[in-house]
Amino acid sequence: MDYLNASFSQSLKAVEDSLGIEISVRGNKIILEGQDEKINIAKKMILDIYDYKKEGNALKADDIKNAIKYGASEKTPALKDIFDNYIHVPSKNRYIAPKTETQWKYVEAIKTHDIVIGIGPAGTGKTYLAMAMAVNAYMKKQVSRIILARPAVEAGEKLGFLPGDMYEKINPYLRPMYDALFDMMDSAKVSMLIEKGLLEIAPLAFMRGRTLKDAFVILDEAQNTTAEQMKMYLTRLGIDSKTVITGDITQIDLPADKTSGLVEIERILKDIEGIKTVYFSEKDVVRHKLVQEIIKAYEKHEKR
Repeated sequence: MDYLNASFSQSLKAVEDSLGIEISVRGNKIILEGQDEKINIAKKMILDIYDYKKEGNALKADDIKNAIKYGASEKTPALKDIFDNYIHVPSKNRYIAPKTETQWKYVEAIKTHDIVIGIGPAGTGKTYLAMAMAVNAYMKKQVSRIILARPAVEAGEKLGFLPGDMYEKINPYLRPMYDALFDMMDSAKVSMLIEKGLLEIAPLAFMRGRTLKDAFVILDEAQNTTAEQMKMYLTRLGIDSKTVITGDITQIDLPADKTSGLVEIERILKDIEGIKTVYFSEKDVVRHKLVQEIIKAYEKHEKR
């Protein structure tokens, strides 16, 4: 093995930092010092790194640190298996990586199921990872178009009092979806796909009466759909289509007399084969570290 290679040395440093051990190279030998359990993990990781690089794959330090996070044990999956869940997108970042065990299971579920429901607090990557999977599926020609939908439900203000025509009123609700897309694709490419009708970002109401064939469809903020809207949406799915439904059932902005469609399907669809529900928690929050603490504090308050 070429342990003097600069790229390989950086990889060893990433393993060292992640596991809190000491790694030194003497001639053609790697010396590992630290706890036995962590040494065994490091051995496995170093061999995986070498095999992965030998195949011509590039690795960044963050790749290795994320891989170790998946489960710092001797049973940690091979590096190649972990990177199979990296989502390749046409942005300068090349790919988007799941960062927690739940996110990893979520990506796996989207690969293997036509309907996936992601439930959990904001900041857990539910929508972002689903959009990355949609972009990836389009790149691989697994679908011919991407459709992103959101219910236009107000959190404390009425649409009628906002300035502008209907599209201008709705645009703030759809803006987060545009922002995520621009992280994954060049803005010119996004504009071109929208012009050609291959990428559509629209309010949920625009789905009525349509059959969505050969498409990757994402319904975001699904906790704000009514039971009737959710039934309408689910029955739009056509041949060769896939949908991911995301939402946070602790942040419902519907009137008190309306049942959330997301809460309802959580019960109604739970036993249907081919539909997978993935639950996220504050442990999966990838925003500021204080967001996790805020979510936990609210959960405690609501229980009291």
